[in-house]
Amino acid sequence: MDQALWHKWYQGGWSNWERVGGQIASEPACVSWGPNRIDILAKGMNSTLLHMWWDGHWNNWESLGGIITSAPAASSWAPGRLDCFARGQDNKMWHRWWANNAWSGWEGLGYVMNGAPAAESWGPNRIDTFYRGLNNHMMHAWWDGTRWSGQEDLGGLLTSDVGAASWAAGRLDCFVRGTDSAMWHKWYA
Repeated sequence: MDQALWHKWYQGGWSNWERVGGQIASEPACVSWGPNRIDILAKGMNSTLLHMWWDGHWNNWESLGGIITSAPAASSWAPGRLDCFARGQDNKMWHRWWANNAWSGWEGLGYVMNGAPAAESWGPNRIDTFYRGLNNHMMHAWWDGTRWSGQEDLGGLLTSDVGAASWAAGRLDCFVRGTDSAMWHKWYA
């Protein structure tokens, strides 16, 4: 495939591949904040954060600016709410969000990363981010509705970025590749 965004979906059976378009320089991040809504974020060819969405049809890519050095991560904790995270030129995590029908400016969170972040939400006003620290441990930081936490070192020796998911309030599942090339799982409940 080319450097465009491609889409495949399942609804009783798998679709053919659909070429959505544009040119992206990273893996896409996908999130849905409600029925019939999908938001896609990716690093553009010029290293800016790009955003496109589907709300019955695909809309054009828009640039959200910044210079990012990793694939982005995305999460949503409410309808109409979208949170985006990426590593900046300073190797620290940066955050931008969509709320009240407008994009925020960039917010520097200060967490130093050795790769791309992961983000997940298990409920309203809650965002959990995971990333590989400079020591190659899995690091964790979260938003509790009023403030960002400090960094929490969850250990391990990672050789990949973190994949994260939540399937219930208060539940988080993280997946990484270890030094043995096996997939490792750590969860919070």
